[in-house]
Order: sequence, then structure tokens, then C-alpha cells
Amino acid sequence: MVTDPIADFLTRIRNAQMANHRIVEIPASKLKKRITEILYDKGYILKYKFEEDNKQGLIKIALKYDPTTKVPAIQDLQRISRPGLRQYSKPEDFKRIKNGLGIAIISTSKGVMTDKDAKAQNVGGEVVCYVY
Repeated sequence: MVTDPIADFLTRIRNAQMANHRIVEIPASKLKKRITEILYDKGYILKYKFEEDNKQGLIKIALKYDPTTKVPAIQDLQRISRPGLRQYSKPEDFKRIKNGLGIAIISTSKGVMTDKDAKAQNVGGEVVCYVY
């Protein structure tokens, strides 16, 4: 049993990239699906597919690598808020990730979005993870 499914999601992606896998399969949830969509929209993954099975569903993610150097597009994934210590932030307190090159994924009352979108809508929330 996994106590932190989001940390498991990020770890599966991290481990698949370290092993140079092209595709990673992850058990689905609404939050994980939304995080996957954000990663795709920001260009961190090549493509994704949601598959339904008799249980909770499956997310298949095609990882993105640089064609010449084989370096993964995602350099680092960091889980910020965790079940034992939730991290909340106001829009004016959002940190810049890698001097503006990375993104923070925020769970707000208006849905899961990037830090820039949350700041534009002036909503704060739980800082789920940093991606760069």
C-alpha cells in the first residue's frame, strides 16, 4: 500500500528516466491525470494516454529526451507538500523555480494548475511539486 500516491507518481517518472525507459505506466487518479496534462502542456513529456481497466485506470506516459544527447527533458521532480507536512502558499509568496525556468504545480480551489496560472488568477493553495 502506498501512503503518498503523488510521491509514487513522481518517483516512477524519475526512475524510468534514470533507466532510459521510453514509456512508464502509473496507476491513475484525478490529481495524477491533471499533473500529467500540465507536464504535457509545458513540454516536459512527449505524450500520454489514459487507459481504463476494471480497477482505477492507468496512465501511460511517453518520456521526452533530447535526440542528440539523450538527456531527459525533466531534470528534477521534487515533492514539496507531503501527507505529514502540507505546504500552502499565497500567490505573492510563490517562489521562482530555477530562476523562472521550472514550474511549481499548485492544487487550488479552482483546480490543479501551475504557479504562473495561479498567480494570474490570484489564488493560493497547496504546493504539490516542483518540476525543472
